[in-house]
Amino acid sequence: MDLDWSALWLSLKVAGWATAINLFVGVGLGALLARKRFPGRELLDTLLTLPMVLPPTVLGYYLLVVIGRNGPLGAWLQSAFGINLVFTWQAAVIAAAIASLPLVFKPARAAFEDVDAQLEQAARTLGVSELALFFRVTLPLAWRGILAGLLLAFARAMGEFGATIMVAGSIPGRTQTLSIAIYEAVQAGNDGRANALVVLSSVVCISVLLIAARLVGRRRGGPRDVA
Repeated sequence: MDLDWSALWLSLKVAGWATAINLFVGVGLGALLARKRFPGRELLDTLLTLPMVLPPTVLGYYLLVVIGRNGPLGAWLQSAFGINLVFTWQAAVIAAAIASLPLVFKPARAAFEDVDAQLEQAARTLGVSELALFFRVTLPLAWRGILAGLLLAFARAMGEFGATIMVAGSIPGRTQTLSIAIYEAVQAGNDGRANALVVLSSVVCISVLLIAARLVGRRRGGPRDVA
């Protein structure tokens, strides 16, 4: 069967951009909540975790309200720059980034909290600035947990469906990601195409999860030989 690869490439592009966004947003928020104490900290943590438990269509509706033509962000982008995000691949990136954010934010926060505070304090006594401390001490000690979270977020972004179809729709070659293409193939009764896309999606996601599991295992010290 002649398989259209555009859905796979689009999914990889969307997942790649979503993961890149979360590299900065998710890791930054994880570091903030791990290191700072401020009013509303736990409320912020709850709000950042919401995409993990909200139904995807509810998340998509919230996004549609915000970035749609009548939404605050969507109306501003339309009037100021003539940009309409709805039914574009960029909208799919936003949906995937928000849906996968908890999978970066949570492991990053845990990884930063696991860093030995005495090592950081020792660096401060040597006159290391806070910025240099983060990049030279904290981040190198936490990177495995962060990378594992990024890989999990990539897999989640690859499989995003509900929020994506709400804000990006299903335009073949433009916004039809792999998960949406599978849904459309099943609806059309094209079992051969659906089976091929399912296998393709499963192989990609299983590979990512195996890599993430290997990283987490190494972070925990891996199996120990028993004499």
